Amino acid sequence: MKMFNRRSAPLFALALLALAFVALVSLSTLALRGARVDLTEQGLYTLSDGTLRILANVQDPVTLKLYYSEHATGELQQFRSYATRVRELLEEIAARSDGRVSLEVIDPEPFSEAEDQAAAYGLQAIPLGSTGNKLYFGLVGSNSTDGESLMPFIQPDKEAFLEYDVAKLVSSLGSADRPVVAMISGLPTGPRMDPSGRPEPGWVIDRQLRELFELRRHQGMPADIADDVDLLLLVHPKDVPEHTLLAIDQFVLRGGRLLAFLDPDAEADQSGINPLDPLSAAVPQASHLGPLFQAWGINFDPERVVLDERHALQVQPDPNGPPVRHLAVLGLGAEVLNQDDVVSAELETLHFSTVGALGLARESSLAMEPLAQTSRRAALADVVAVREAVSDPDSLREGFKPGAEPLVLAARFTGGLKTAFPDRVGEPGHLAESDGPVNMIVVADTDVLTDRLWVQVNDFLGQPVYNAFANNGDFVFNAVDNLVGNADLIAVRTRAPSARPFSRVERIRRGAEERYRATEQRLQQQLDDLELQLGALQQPGAEGQAQAISPAQQAQILRYQEDRLRMRKELREVQHRLNADIDALGDRLKLINILGMPALVVLVALLVAWRRWSRRRAAES
Repeated sequence: MKMFNRRSAPLFALALLALAFVALVSLSTLALRGARVDLTEQGLYTLSDGTLRILANVQDPVTLKLYYSEHATGELQQFRSYATRVRELLEEIAARSDGRVSLEVIDPEPFSEAEDQAAAYGLQAIPLGSTGNKLYFGLVGSNSTDGESLMPFIQPDKEAFLEYDVAKLVSSLGSADRPVVAMISGLPTGPRMDPSGRPEPGWVIDRQLRELFELRRHQGMPADIADDVDLLLLVHPKDVPEHTLLAIDQFVLRGGRLLAFLDPDAEADQSGINPLDPLSAAVPQASHLGPLFQAWGINFDPERVVLDERHALQVQPDPNGPPVRHLAVLGLGAEVLNQDDVVSAELETLHFSTVGALGLARESSLAMEPLAQTSRRAALADVVAVREAVSDPDSLREGFKPGAEPLVLAARFTGGLKTAFPDRVGEPGHLAESDGPVNMIVVADTDVLTDRLWVQVNDFLGQPVYNAFANNGDFVFNAVDNLVGNADLIAVRTRAPSARPFSRVERIRRGAEERYRATEQRLQQQLDDLELQLGALQQPGAEGQAQAISPAQQAQILRYQEDRLRMRKELREVQHRLNADIDALGDRLKLINILGMPALVVLVALLVAWRRWSRRRAAES
């Protein structure tokens, strides 16, 4: 019996340890559910300060209902992991709200009352294969005044915007009223019908503004701006009549906020296309607020476009040709964005196209704070010349002479202001000057609003998915939030993205292009000339018959063909050298990843062994 106990004791202890381990794991799963240590550089999994402030300012209690078909996703492990991430975020929001936000997680099983509720709310049901099961994964928010807001389907592709979307939903329900944004637009930003009669939802920026604000669209040019308007949004105002300029002037003087998007060449404006020749190039369409800006001391030339050699983006005007840098299509990095202003701080990239320049007259009473500006390698060009260079962007480099100072593309203007219509002073209700400092933001581009410069819209299970590749949307929403006084959502939206740009690779690529561009262009020109000479020698006769070629011409053709092969080889070598530095960087990174960690482990192991040997030797002596 003693022998049995002695032998079975280790087994019995092992069984107890196994049971204790299982119990500990089960308890930790329940007790520590949602707990985490965020070790990411940007704190991607920690609630931002903006979200915490939104939760602290909730006036009307908010109830969140997460409809999640947990049983239907039994075999979708990746989706279940994302659902856990969403649920944990919502649980943390509810826990940090001090009771202002409550959360319910509901599984809408087939033919249940919960499924009927989900359908009644308008949540998106996604069919799963041929089984007939439906997947619900939507969020419904409500407050005590019967206000409702929902996310029909929480898309995995939008995980980067998850916290912002939830914070926006809570903010819209927790406050008494939504800010009013009045829009005067010369561009079709909102819902419309395409030429075939199908409905189009409008630009992404317009769609998201409608979700968060009460967006009022003025049809035509209004004679006054209502007193309850928090922000006046001007998009490409063309041929603005005096009565509308007067209304804008008085709105700003009485404390209204102004966000204006002007443009020397609005590429989205198709009104300049000749209807008799749809394939012809559109006439540049400019917008401005000339009389107002002249009186306020804001400089903007609607006939000049900014060129920037340092921030030029690649375009491909010829589908069969290589991409080229377009001096009028700009991609600005954080180094030229104002990091001290909440509108542009924390942004990584802004894309502009055929943008104008802003300035401040010496006699102006306003102060100008640049939000986005060019590098010092920038200059102004005539708008017509830029339009004519659409098919050949390299032609903009001819005669390009950069100035000594950066050019301002977007700016905030603040300070005291006098009316632009002094002859109206004395009329009932007409203000001669502002009661306090005005606050307005002017952007010298409207293309910055278009989807093509910042976001790709894809369809995911019947719902649009927005994949942003630039921060244009963040910039616009930040400006609107700031001007209407909602800065907390900015703190949520402008958090660093999880995808890190390859800035060093981009610097290497630009440096290589600068070194080899001249050689590539020279070789390409020589090759084009050679092709013309070959074509001239090989032309058929007047009646389409082959011409007799002399021995001298045959030798010349052979020499031209050899030269063509040599030039093509040289061009390939130049293209290869363009990517050589990038390939070398990739090889170094692979070497570090493959050998670096094993070498570090071996080094640590040798160090530990040496220390033990040293201690043993010291003890023996």
